[in-house]
Amino acid sequence: MTRIVAATGYGGPENLAVLQIPTPEPRSGEVRIAVRAAGVNPIDHKSYSGIFGADPANLPIRLGHEAAGVVTAVGADVEGIAPGQEVIAYPAEHAYASDLVVLSTSIVAKPAELDWPSAGGLMVVGVTAVHAIESVGVADGETVLVHGAAGGVGLMAVQLAAQRGARVIGTASPAKHELLQSFGVTPVEYGTGLRERVNAMAPDGVAAALDLIGTDEALEVSTELVADRSRITTIANFARAAEFGVNLLGGGAGADPGTAVRSAARRPLAEAVAAGKLRLLVAGTFPLADAAEAHRRQRSGHTSGKLVLVP
Repeated sequence: MTRIVAATGYGGPENLAVLQIPTPEPRSGEVRIAVRAAGVNPIDHKSYSGIFGADPANLPIRLGHEAAGVVTAVGADVEGIAPGQEVIAYPAEHAYASDLVVLSTSIVAKPAELDWPSAGGLMVVGVTAVHAIESVGVADGETVLVHGAAGGVGLMAVQLAAQRGARVIGTASPAKHELLQSFGVTPVEYGTGLRERVNAMAPDGVAAALDLIGTDEALEVSTELVADRSRITTIANFARAAEFGVNLLGGGAGADPGTAVRSAARRPLAEAVAAGKLRLLVAGTFPLADAAEAHRRQRSGHTSGKLVLVP
């Protein structure tokens, strides 16, 4: 039997439960892995919060989008993957599980130097950050404004921007400013007067902006500071992206999914973190039985970096 985490009702984390199902068998083109780590992401709790609807017929809702583990079985027509290999799986639906079946195309090799929590929590934030950076064309010598810089995607994005030679100004609460400084970011507090504070920090202007948090303030300030709206991207404000005329990335209606960009980024990201060229900050690990606590902690807004489940 396989243990999974699923939402048995709509609302908060109190609806999460660990269930048991028969261990899945891979079909043609699929691979089964014993999960060693699965990343926790905002979309996971949004999926059962009710914001996408609350049809009882859709319950229980299985959670998770990324994992890392050891291959335990391989379906027909799969080449180059064998039992015993350590791998990262993304995209990987229903990743909150002790055993997981995914398409073989979702698999990339896990570098030996990469620990399990990092491997299981890297891909969603990593590929999203790469997509965001690519979408605005960050270049050497430019100043980039990153809203939500201390979050999981934010911490990856600021590093990728800096590697391109950009100066990064990142919004965060004062409690997270020291963390951002350790990543080479110039921190700025969000809230009233944000535009004026950023102007004072960047008198020569801001070339591009990334909204990784989804507030109206982020888009309003970005469009006031960045002349070319094609160089503003949001991954979270689906309600107002079109109104502001900025790039919208992700899996929702009207968004650019960036499938090819994200797929191509997987192996380089894993190798960069393994080599110490990128830092993935793992803020905490939880067993499957404590998935609800992981969601409460993430929803508190006080976490910097990734939370990871370790079956």
